[in-house]
Amino acid sequence: MMGTLIDYWYYTGDDQYNKLVEQALLFQVGDDNDYMPRNQTLTEGNDDQGFWGLAVMTAVEYKFPDPPPDKPQWLALAQAVFNTQAARWDTQNCNGGLRWQIFKWNIGYDYKNSISQATFFALAARLALYTGNSSYAEWADKTWDWMVGVGFIDQYWRVLDGAHIAGNCTDQVPYQFTYNAGGFILGAAAMYNHTETPLWKDRLNNLLNASTVFFTGPKQNIMSEVACEPVDRCDLDQHSFKAYLSRWFAAITKWAPHTYDFVMPLLRASAVAAVKQCVGGDNKRMCGLKWDQDKYDGTTGVGQQMAAMEVILACMIKDRPGPVKHDTGGTSAGGPASGGNDIGRVEPAPPNHRPITAGDQAGAAILTIAVLVGMVTGVGWMFVDEMSDKTMLQQVRGFQGSASASASASASAAFAAAAHLWSRRKKADQLVSEKPLAGVEAESKDRSRSAVLEKTQAEGTEVAETGRVRGESAGTQTRLSILSVGWQLGNRHDERGVTGEITMEPASSGSQSGAR
Repeated sequence: MMGTLIDYWYYTGDDQYNKLVEQALLFQVGDDNDYMPRNQTLTEGNDDQGFWGLAVMTAVEYKFPDPPPDKPQWLALAQAVFNTQAARWDTQNCNGGLRWQIFKWNIGYDYKNSISQATFFALAARLALYTGNSSYAEWADKTWDWMVGVGFIDQYWRVLDGAHIAGNCTDQVPYQFTYNAGGFILGAAAMYNHTETPLWKDRLNNLLNASTVFFTGPKQNIMSEVACEPVDRCDLDQHSFKAYLSRWFAAITKWAPHTYDFVMPLLRASAVAAVKQCVGGDNKRMCGLKWDQDKYDGTTGVGQQMAAMEVILACMIKDRPGPVKHDTGGTSAGGPASGGNDIGRVEPAPPNHRPITAGDQAGAAILTIAVLVGMVTGVGWMFVDEMSDKTMLQQVRGFQGSASASASASASAAFAAAAHLWSRRKKADQLVSEKPLAGVEAESKDRSRSAVLEKTQAEGTEVAETGRVRGESAGTQTRLSILSVGWQLGNRHDERGVTGEITMEPASSGSQSGAR
């Protein structure tokens, strides 16, 4: 968006927004003046940082008013972005290229996308052109060769979106977006102007021919985001993509004048179509997304406004001065080593807190005590009876006495319950324990038991010995469990009609089904 506002000043000469643009460009530079501010470390990608770099590079080339001397300068900021990104060039995966994301935890860290390469490539090419430093040109060559080698720029000069590193970047996502193609068109034009070689002219021309896929309508000359517009799948970012292709189509005509006759008919037709979409909103000036439709599509947003403004401004490029270089009127101060503290970093810098002093510790202790006293006082106040005749101190003392009495009562109740439980267990043991028999009494009981056994065996009936659970040996003592309230002991007949098995019967019919 700041790049769009710089373009607005460049094309119109209206400087009423310049201070706002300067403030915005400087506010996000971060601690190391490389557009990696702490407030964006959770979300910033290489493409995001790259767009900031391209914006300040535009400020350099168009001689946008320089910041005060005590502030970071536009050229130094662009160089800092380049330096930090060059250090992230990842040869361990896919033999090169920048990842989409800077920080490891962000979704997309495992993805290498064309727009991150495009912004880096275009920035390197423009720095080479402006400064004359061949190191930047070497990085531009390196980026181009990698894009072609990995297949992100295919044999038909289409710029594909990218690929995940898991497959060594061989399984490309085939979508084509305007800003991917536009970024490489911009960089190729800068490299052509810098080198003046047929190689870069051919590359530029081939990319331009492939970009006609983005122009539709009856005459195939109205710009469209073909990967998402026809199916209504454009997300918030994609609403602005046509702004960048429009901006860069116009910019290349200054570095490669032979492209003017190719791009200008496309820009003019798209501008006329875009204006027809700018009839929405309460003010009837909000622009829609689909320029190739005769009827307003009903959408509004910053991206749509940027795209419409850029394509309209681009139609005025012929009468505007060309971008300057360091030796042709450039004024912005550089810093070739800018961004040094962030070079190679893939995790945010730790907070730069000052050391904790003894005064800090004492202050923390005082605050802690104050908070605790406040909490205790607040809890006490909640328990004070405002209707009582007693003072607050007397009530607090009463709380202490009540608490002691409650604790004593609770202990007494617990002791009584334990004693009662022990008593019940003892009685249960006496009910079911088989006591040893001796002398005549034992002999008499054995005779009685034998007589009963002989009688029942004759009748074919099994008898369970009194006081013994079936299946246990004669010497085993069985103890009843202490049952819950609501249950009682009782006898029942088993499936064979024999009494004597210990069962649990519910005290009321209401709980019977749950017990079984």
